[in-house]
Formats: sequence, C-alpha cells, structure tokens
Amino acid sequence: MAFLSSIKRGFSSTVSFFAGAWSELKKVRWPTRKELVSYTIVVLVTVAFVTLYFYVIDLGLSQLVELFF
Repeated sequence: MAFLSSIKRGFSSTVSFFAGAWSELKKVRWPTRKELVSYTIVVLVTVAFVTLYFYVIDLGLSQLVELFF
C-alpha cells in the first residue's frame, strides 16, 4: 500500500510541476520577429569578435612559444 501511495505522490508532483511550468510560460513576454532578428545579429557579431580575439591571442602565444623552441 505504501508503494501505491508513493507512486501517486510522485505522479501528482509531476503533474503539479508541469502545471506550474505552463502557468509561468503564459506570463512570458515573447520577442517580436524584429527583436529576435536584432538579438540574433548581436549574438553572432559578439561571437565573431570573441572568436577573432582568441584567434589572435592563440596566434601570438604560438609565435612566442616558437621563439623559445
């Protein structure tokens, strides 16, 4: 009997979790298409700059290591 009550408790907590998650999703303000495009461009440009930065640092450090060896 304890086994069945633990299953029921687990099931009700799972249902409660998804009900709460759905309730929170209804409160979200989703971005418009224009906002989404602009945010995506910002992210891609930032990733490109960070990639370029680390590429230059890596290139410089590899040249420095080659000087020592």
